[in-house]
Amino acid sequence: MLNELLFQIVLFLANTMQTITGFAGTLLAMPFSIRLVGVEEAKAVLNIFTMLACLVITVQNRRYINRRILAQMVCGMAVGMAVGVWLFERIPLTILLQLYAVLVIAVAVKKMFWKKQIALPKAAMVFVLAAAGIIHGMFLSGGALLVIYAVSVLKDKNEFRATVAPVWVILNACLIVSHYRAGYYTAQCLRAVGMSIVPLILSVIVGNMLYKRINQEQFLKITYVLLLISGASLLV
Repeated sequence: MLNELLFQIVLFLANTMQTITGFAGTLLAMPFSIRLVGVEEAKAVLNIFTMLACLVITVQNRRYINRRILAQMVCGMAVGMAVGVWLFERIPLTILLQLYAVLVIAVAVKKMFWKKQIALPKAAMVFVLAAAGIIHGMFLSGGALLVIYAVSVLKDKNEFRATVAPVWVILNACLIVSHYRAGYYTAQCLRAVGMSIVPLILSVIVGNMLYKRINQEQFLKITYVLLLISGASLLV
């Protein structure tokens, strides 16, 4: 019972940060969630949670969506995501969790100490999209890599947020089918999904309020520190 309550708190805090910063919500929540409720329930609940949160953002900001770029990102990631699902079913979970922890820590360190954006050639961008899809298929955390692609093609702040959000709506909807076939949606999982509706609504409301009132740069620094702790928790 305590673990389930802590899981809901993690969902609320992570999505509040996601709403404010546009970055790292699932990446932050997943390591803690795995420790609290297990990898299958964490993936199933966070998948639906993220999809619904991004659906709200998509509807609210639909006029800013760049449909051409959206199609490119979805198609590029979809191929990698299929590979990621396949790998997750075949590589030992212990190894995957260690690799995932290193990825989370690397993202946090990069964001904290190396903020210069790297201009990559088009061929490398295709690889980045595929890699983002692979990570998303395994741990719902492809956003850290998708940002590398998105910042190079979406320069407007509103367009960036509005175009990235529906990527997760579309891809996570596909993952629901995969998770259902894998048997993730147990009675306990569905109960956790139902319990997460209130934290979801509250996190979007609180996140939007804070977005207008706080220093986003300072909040990003807090997010990166929490990412370090989150990744390190999987290595303990």
